[in-house]
Amino acid sequence: MNSIIDTITLAGTLVLAIPAALAGLEFLLVRGETTTGALLLFLAVALVLVQHRLTTPSDIPGIVAKRVVGTVTTESDAEADEDRDVVDVPSEDDRS
Repeated sequence: MNSIIDTITLAGTLVLAIPAALAGLEFLLVRGETTTGALLLFLAVALVLVQHRLTTPSDIPGIVAKRVVGTVTTESDAEADEDRDVVDVPSEDDRS
């Protein structure tokens, strides 16, 4: 996870996925309905994976902002390195 927003989004997804997974386990293990249980488990896992991998239109401004900030800081660091003067300080042995 990268930010607090991502963490909150994951928590919201887990609020929906965990009950589905628990119901799937109950159907699968307790009631013996393997098709329903497996389907619910698959849907719970798919819900979390799709939320994690899917890029929605509301995510695009954040992605663009991260790229711009990364580019600006990289350029600033390169300029700062060029502005520094190198000073050659003699060692203790060379001063005598």
